[in-house]
Amino acid sequence: MMKLALGPILYYWPRSDVLAFYEAVAASPVDIVYLGEAVCSRRHEVRLNDWLDIAQALRDAGKEVLLSTQVLIESGADVTVLHKITANGQFMVEANDMGAVHCLEGKVPFVAGPHLNIYNLPTLQWLAPLGIQRWVMPLEMSRADLAVMQHGRPAGVQTEVFAYGRMPLAFSARCFTARHCNLPKDDCQFKCMEHPDGLLMRTQEDEAFLVLNGIQTQSARVYNLLPELPALQAMGVDVLRISPQLQHTVRVIELFQGVIQGRMDATTANAELLTLMPEQACNGYWHGQPGLEQREPAFENAL
Repeated sequence: MMKLALGPILYYWPRSDVLAFYEAVAASPVDIVYLGEAVCSRRHEVRLNDWLDIAQALRDAGKEVLLSTQVLIESGADVTVLHKITANGQFMVEANDMGAVHCLEGKVPFVAGPHLNIYNLPTLQWLAPLGIQRWVMPLEMSRADLAVMQHGRPAGVQTEVFAYGRMPLAFSARCFTARHCNLPKDDCQFKCMEHPDGLLMRTQEDEAFLVLNGIQTQSARVYNLLPELPALQAMGVDVLRISPQLQHTVRVIELFQGVIQGRMDATTANAELLTLMPEQACNGYWHGQPGLEQREPAFENAL
């Protein structure tokens, strides 16, 4: 049966909120949990030893736990943390840059994260012998392109799809949140913590456009593939990823799990899900259209 994964927290939350969040996650029906700081090394509310303690508690609760590496490595200190994560010896790792792949290849199985940008079969086939157990589809990939990847993916390699949450679209050496507050990056005063679901940016027409999250830029709208679940199952997708938000994450997990297990129909579950989102839904990339668009499910064309 298809499994559910919870991606790493992409925002900067107080330590107490992080601990309370994962206590609730431990009691949720999610199967896989990704942990760690994947965005900015200046975020120190929760450190590596804390993440390892959280990981052990979640493992004791029956979850499969992975540690996610930082996407943009910017300093020697970042490299040191990367080596500690990849050599932790206890938990599988999600590699989010090729430096992490180099640390892991040929040593232990790992997950190729969405930021490795695996857009075609030759790339996936090249990575497979290095030890990947699962790859995460890039967010901009359409269902038609995923179908091609599914038909030709190497034996033994699972597929994971980002199915819910604001999409992490880009990373930069510049901190956009600090810049918005007229602060230098090295003295950002940790302004990200004031925006637990990111800082929403609007167009001159007052439409939600992007979200600033430190050095990361996200979509304002919430990517949602719950109505596409029948197509995803028919395509043989192994894992669906939910990205954490400050509120209602456990209920989001429950709605997805209810549809996967056949206890809820997708239409009913999605009607409730829409009320839990911090912004409107979108699924344009899945349909090969601009990402902010919202299209109706097209199950008959998904195979």
